[in-house]
Formats: sequence, C-alpha cells, structure tokens
Amino acid sequence: MKTKISLLSLLGLLLCGNALADVYSLDQLLELARSGNRGLQASRDAVDAARAGVTTAGAFPNPEIEYQSGDAKARSPSGNPGNVKTMTFTQRLDLPWVRSARIDAASANLDATSAAGRGYEHEVLASVKLGYYEVLRRQAELKAAQEDQALIEAIRTRVSVRVGVGEAPRYELIKADAELLNAQKVTQSTLLRLTQAKAALRRNVGTGLPADFEVPATSQLPLDVGSLPQLRQTLLQRSPDLAQARAQLTQAEHQLDLQRRMRTPEVALKASSDEEPDLKTSRVGIAVTIPLWDRRSGPVGEASANLSRARNLLEQMEFGLGQALENAYQQHQIAAAQVNALEQGMGREAEAALKLAEPPYLFAERAILDPLDAQRVYRAARNELIAARYELRAAAVDIERLTGALPAPAQEETH
Repeated sequence: MKTKISLLSLLGLLLCGNALADVYSLDQLLELARSGNRGLQASRDAVDAARAGVTTAGAFPNPEIEYQSGDAKARSPSGNPGNVKTMTFTQRLDLPWVRSARIDAASANLDATSAAGRGYEHEVLASVKLGYYEVLRRQAELKAAQEDQALIEAIRTRVSVRVGVGEAPRYELIKADAELLNAQKVTQSTLLRLTQAKAALRRNVGTGLPADFEVPATSQLPLDVGSLPQLRQTLLQRSPDLAQARAQLTQAEHQLDLQRRMRTPEVALKASSDEEPDLKTSRVGIAVTIPLWDRRSGPVGEASANLSRARNLLEQMEFGLGQALENAYQQHQIAAAQVNALEQGMGREAEAALKLAEPPYLFAERAILDPLDAQRVYRAARNELIAARYELRAAAVDIERLTGALPAPAQEETH
C-alpha cells in the first residue's frame, strides 16, 4: 500500500509539473539546438578561425629595418675618429606562385572546416530528432503503463469484493495483487526512462531548453523514404560526411602543392647606408636563401602521406556510408512492416481479445485469469507497436543523417 501511495504521489507531482512546463515542438527544439548548442558554437568559431587563416595567408611579409650606431677610433695618424651609423632595410619578396599556393591551401582549409561544421550540425540535429522521438516513445509507454495500472487496480478491487463475499477463491486475490505490484513497477521504471530521455534530449539541445519541459504527442510517421538506388545517389551528392572528406582531400592536395613550391629559394631586397666620420656609403642588393641543406623533403613527404591518407579515407567512407545506408534502409523497411502488421493484425486482435475477455468477468462468469491473460497479450502487442514506431522514425532519421536530405513528409498514424 505504501508503494502504491508513493507511486500515486509521484505521478501526481509529474502531472502537476506537466501542467506548468513549457511545451516545445520538434521545430522549436531544432532551432534551440542551432542557437544554444555549445558544440555548434565551437564549430562556428573554428570556421571563423579558418576564415582568419585565409586573411593571414594573403598578408604580405613585413619589412625589416636595422639600425646600428657606434664610435670609430683612429688606430693610425691618418685615421679619423668619430661616430659611425649603419641602417639596413630588408624586404622579403612574396613570390607569386608561392603566395597563390598558400592562399589556396588556406581557402581549402576553410572549405574543409566549413564542411566539418555542417556535418557536425547535421549530427547534432539528428541527435535532437532521435532524442525527441525517444521522449515520444517513453511518453507513450508511460501512458500505456498508467492505463494498465488503472485497469488492474479496478480488477483487483472487484476481485477483493468477490473474495470477501466468498464468490471467488483467495488465490485470485493473490494473483491480482501480484499483477498490480508488477504494473506499479513497470510504471515506475517507465517514468524513470522518460526522465532519462528528457535529460538526454536537453543535453543535445543545450542550456536554452529548461530542465522542466514537455513535448507534444504526435501521430506522424515518415512516409516511404524512396528506393535504395535513389538514396545511394543522394548520398553521393549530398552527404555531409562525404562533403567533408572531399574538402579534406582538396586541402591535402593544395598543401602538397604549397610544400613543393616552397622549395623555391626565398628572395629578399636589401638596402643599407653606412656613415663614417669621413665617408658615407649606400648599397642595394638582394639576399637569396640557398636550399642546400634543407630541401623540404620532410614537409613534402608529410604532405604527400596526408594526401594518400585523405584519398583512402574518402574511399573507405564512401563504402562505409553505403553499407550504413543499406542497413538503415533495411531497418526502415522492417520497422514499416512491423508497424503495419501490428496496427492491422496483432494489435487489433489482442485488443479485441481483451474486450471479449472483460465483459464475462464483469458479470462474474469467468475467472480472473482470462482478462489478465488477454490484457497481457494486448500489452505485449501494444508495446511492440510503440517500439516499432520509434524504430521506424529512428531509421528515417538515420537515412536523413546519412544522405543529408530534408525530412520526408509525414502521415498520420492509425490507432
């Protein structure tokens, strides 16, 4: 009895909290994630940093000015002592072919970082959608568990009356008590899973989502996602992961080109002026860095290996994403078939069996075993339907995440 009272109090608090909590639709949750998820903000900061890197790559080298001053002392009678000064100006030349390669490499890095940011955003939004559907699933399970508990409580009350007047054996009351205790445990565990699902959803959305929130129940299921060949074509064209891998391959190509061009000797213009007590000298010339000891074999080899790595990763990603898409498509087809079968067959038959089993019991014509067994069959089918609907939605989100496509239209569920 204490467990029952405690559970009812917990459910009462939950219902009171739900009445006061703000309700967020899926679109609102996605918008909150775009603006409040710190990971997305960090990815945007990375894009800003890469954009600043392009500016850095296009900057010209600063000139160098060197000034020296000192005293000259005569070491012979003909020498003139006095103050001496030296000023040197050096301007390193930014060779056009090196400068263009450097800017191209920085631009490619910006493209790769932007692609990575878009891919990360896609992952976050997919996680938010999955979290949203997980909350819907747990809400449906909680509602079903509460309905089951209410029905079993009513049955237990009727059994108690019958046992009390001697119309039924006591073992029926024991069985009803056991069924009620199990229903209370199911409700408690379902409530806990709902709380965990909401916490996970809030973690993906960000701090913009309050701790106490609700999501509206929806009866929408994804329509047919299309054929597998069409999805493969969409995957190759619009996948955020493939776009990022291709951008990284382009970045590696430009980086290798830059390292090879940097083998060119560096050239700097130099101008100097020397002032002595009886003489002033001006000089103009160039300084050339001779690639004698370091021919950049290390940076070139590293860039070449990174390019090969990027090619292999792209090929592996194309294969892996293709396999993942096929698995998600098969999962979607299986879930759709399960939903259809449960809605049109097993669920309706089990519900009908339950309805047929209850009236005779209400008129004391049959034992408690019949309605409870019928209800157990109905509960199993209903819970399978709730899980299948979630799996169908999750598979559609997975396909959307892999292909980078927009969400498919939705249709109303049949109840």
